[in-house]
Amino acid sequence: HVQLVESGGGSVQAGGSLSLSCSASGFTDSTYCLGWFRQAPGKERGEVTGISTGNGGAYYADSVKGRFAISQDKAINTLYLQMNSLKPEDTATYYCAAARRPGWCLSPATYDIWGQGTQVTVS
Repeated sequence: HVQLVESGGGSVQAGGSLSLSCSASGFTDSTYCLGWFRQAPGKERGEVTGISTGNGGAYYADSVKGRFAISQDKAINTLYLQMNSLKPEDTATYYCAAARRPGWCLSPATYDIWGQGTQVTVS
């Protein structure tokens, strides 16, 4: 059973930091991309950051460049999102995702496996 489980969300004041984790299990096929997406109330799910598992290249939405960083620990099948200098507009439910097919690592349409989401609130 393929599964992604996020953790680490919470509430923080503007300017603060949070770190999210995403634990992967049950994968038998290779992945092409791993990424983080977010959805605020009343808005569509949008890209935050993605990483190509092939070449290790990381891609970021303009709104988070210089503030957020994606990383992974392949030994323990865990994806991370370090979020610094948080702003109220970063408030959303954050989802990690995995793509078992090639595509653009910042496009939600590329991904076929999603976690349940974790809430991040910045006040």
